Amino acid sequence: MATKEITVNGNDEPRPKKPALVKRQTTNGLGNPIERAVDTWKEFTQFLSDVRAEMRKVVTPSRKEVEATTAVVLVAVFLFGLFFFVADWVFGLGLTNLLNKLGGLQR
Repeated sequence: MATKEITVNGNDEPRPKKPALVKRQTTNGLGNPIERAVDTWKEFTQFLSDVRAEMRKVVTPSRKEVEATTAVVLVAVFLFGLFFFVADWVFGLGLTNLLNKLGGLQR
């Protein structure tokens, strides 16, 4: 069984990794402009290949999943709103009573 690696065609063998691009070392750090352009192009095409591979892994949720998660979010927002409303009201009431007893608020 493969661990956390994508399997190929349902097999349990992990997908072979692509070899990393090897940058050529130059003595002056600038290198040949054509070589730099080719290396840049290779890096860009590798990036696009990686993006395409990642996009293949994206799964669109079903309508049922979207409805379920939306319901959970709406209920959670309502409950948190109610909690903070009650907490604010209790703290406000307590602060008002404290200030009245200390003579800070005059009715």
